[in-house]
Amino acid sequence: MKNLVKAIIAIAIICAALMYTVHSLDKTSSKAGANVLTVYNWGEYIDPALLKKFEKETGIHVIYETFDSNEAMMTKVEQGGTNYDIAVPSEYTIEQMKDKKLLLPVDHQKIPNLKNIDADFLNLDFDKKNHYSIPYFWGTVGVVYNPNMLTKNLDFSSWNQLWDPSLKGEILLVDSAREVLGMSLNSMNLSLNSTDSAELKKATDKLIKLSPNVKAVIGDEVTQLMVNGDAAVALTWSGQAADMMYDNEELTYTVPDEGSNLWFDNMVIPKTSKNVDGAHQFINFMLDPKNAAQNADYVGYSTPNKAALKLLDAEVVNDERYYPSAEVRDNLHVYKDLGKEKIGEYNELFLKFKMSLQ
Repeated sequence: MKNLVKAIIAIAIICAALMYTVHSLDKTSSKAGANVLTVYNWGEYIDPALLKKFEKETGIHVIYETFDSNEAMMTKVEQGGTNYDIAVPSEYTIEQMKDKKLLLPVDHQKIPNLKNIDADFLNLDFDKKNHYSIPYFWGTVGVVYNPNMLTKNLDFSSWNQLWDPSLKGEILLVDSAREVLGMSLNSMNLSLNSTDSAELKKATDKLIKLSPNVKAVIGDEVTQLMVNGDAAVALTWSGQAADMMYDNEELTYTVPDEGSNLWFDNMVIPKTSKNVDGAHQFINFMLDPKNAAQNADYVGYSTPNKAALKLLDAEVVNDERYYPSAEVRDNLHVYKDLGKEKIGEYNELFLKFKMSLQ
């Protein structure tokens, strides 16, 4: 009987200890959610000093992770393995995430600095009334080139100049189906949101004819290769071009007359968020004019923050390579969500083109 009593007492003590441990873990987990913010962003797409400043001002510790494509980002959010509080997808991906119910609505009352965003970048088709996203950066897709390395006088006012035989082995392309096929579609005055299989085949066939001029299809390495003079021309994004031109003053950037992509990257709160209040604090922090200006100066992309523009170098703000006029923007087009099946077709055709380079 004594042994039975001892056993019962021992079990009771163990159960009490387990309950205390679970309660402590719950408290710790709750505290971690309130004091930790997990941000998922593109590589080299924020001034690290701003993360430290946010931590100092709010007491919230930032865990910062990066992705290299919208598709990779959305897949990871959808899988739910990590509780991301902030992500920075592009416009067509925001449409997809909304449809898949992967986003939480943004409470504008908690973001007073939203008043600093230029109205031209609000209430766009991919997120009417900005229910789920807040503008972060915007820009264009175009051609960066070194005139001193060209054997012919090309200014890339037309996409078709990329097919000039004098550019054999001199062109770098970003490793992205939408950008590369979009460029080919634009060169034929077709929509970069085309879902017509015949048009897409035509664009792919034209890209295959470009193969002799293509040096490589790559990612972020394009910046250093252009700076070093390893290639004369590259298809790239405006902000990436800005980085190149900063390090090599011989380079310049242009958007061909046929039109191109006008893209927007916005901040969103994934449904996985464990710190929704902290996410709103972060968005509001990034929309502060001083912080937005510092971030734009560091990253090199165009800010939609009209109050921040007053704090930036006038030479940059007035440079239409970075901040194209409304007239130029009218000839640019935003990517639309084309659906899983059609995006699969884009990717297959892009792969076919890349195989032609071997």
